[in-house]
Amino acid sequence: MAGTNSFSVSGYGPERSTLSRLMARDSVLRRLDWPILLSAIALSLIGTALVYSATRGRTVLNHGDQYYFLLRHLMNTGIGMALMIGTIWLGHRTLRTAVPILYGVSLFGALLVLTPLGATINGNRNWIVLGGGFSLQPSEFLKVTIILGMAMLLAARVDAGDRVHPDHRTVLQSLGLAAVPIMIVLLMPDLGSVMVMVMVILGVLLASGASNRWVFGLLTLGTLGAVAVWKLGVLDTYQIDRFAAFANPALDPSGVGYNTNQARIAIGSGGLTGAGLFHGSQTTGQFVPEQQTDFVFTVAGEELGFAGAGLILLLLGVVLWRACRIARETTELYGTIVAAGIIAWFAFQSFENIGMTLGIMPVAGLPLPFVSYGGSSMFAVWVAVGLLQSIRVQKPMSA
Repeated sequence: MAGTNSFSVSGYGPERSTLSRLMARDSVLRRLDWPILLSAIALSLIGTALVYSATRGRTVLNHGDQYYFLLRHLMNTGIGMALMIGTIWLGHRTLRTAVPILYGVSLFGALLVLTPLGATINGNRNWIVLGGGFSLQPSEFLKVTIILGMAMLLAARVDAGDRVHPDHRTVLQSLGLAAVPIMIVLLMPDLGSVMVMVMVILGVLLASGASNRWVFGLLTLGTLGAVAVWKLGVLDTYQIDRFAAFANPALDPSGVGYNTNQARIAIGSGGLTGAGLFHGSQTTGQFVPEQQTDFVFTVAGEELGFAGAGLILLLLGVVLWRACRIARETTELYGTIVAAGIIAWFAFQSFENIGMTLGIMPVAGLPLPFVSYGGSSMFAVWVAVGLLQSIRVQKPMSA
């Protein structure tokens, strides 16, 4: 009996308490990156309040139920966190072996958008309507797929010890893998998502150790491609109008420039501490379109002021800072590349979303990670958090 008690007290026997297992140095809970997790939760809760403020009086949108978007945003956050837990449980290494399946499923979902099952919302045919007020945006999950797929190819021989850096053939294969979903998204067309995917590709290549010639070559090719798209008339009229309004903010303030003008008025009126939650005149007056999604940052600027908007930036900064630390500390190239792809995704999408509300970036229809309303975007960013946590949890313990 004495031996049994001694074995149990040491914390390694069958009688080890649940609390002891959870608090052990090698437990999952102890090894999680809590700053990322808590910052993401805080952003989602702030987003809940902002979404509610933006939609509670819009009876056409909320179908007469002021809590319609609030409850759905909370539900989306809950599902997203469940997906995060599932991702941590599976592990990024297990998902590495499942990349071909994930890639095929993601492409199939994106192709469905181009069939009669697809729906056009705000000029983009990038949605699949599921019924009951729910819809799915496959392009959000393609961001995760591109990161995992490119990381799998670029890190395969390096992690196996065969090479120090990916060779040119491997880089070409990874670019080919990423090009297919990008071409599908261009057909929708969803230019905003394509911009994010391009930045993800650049981030992944930089982290992989591939030759800088590839990065400079892609930048040159991207510039030439953008010029060709403009000259050949590939863009829809509404997309051209958005860029025209960005280039000339005074252009048609009641038409194509309306959204950005109203957004700047809302943010500019907030001052240091804002008008108070639910008391913003631009928000309650419903002057800013799509305020619960693309322009949710305007609610923070008007009602929470510089202090509230700064808090959102701070929390996003914590997520990016800790993700950079995870990318730096992991001992496998695959984990570094995955983390770097997520960093590039979150950083650029946040900059674009906030930048377009301030008038320093063109309107591209991208949500603010964790804050904007939207199920697909919320699910995708929480899966990304799960990948970051898995990389941290599964890294070798230091002595």
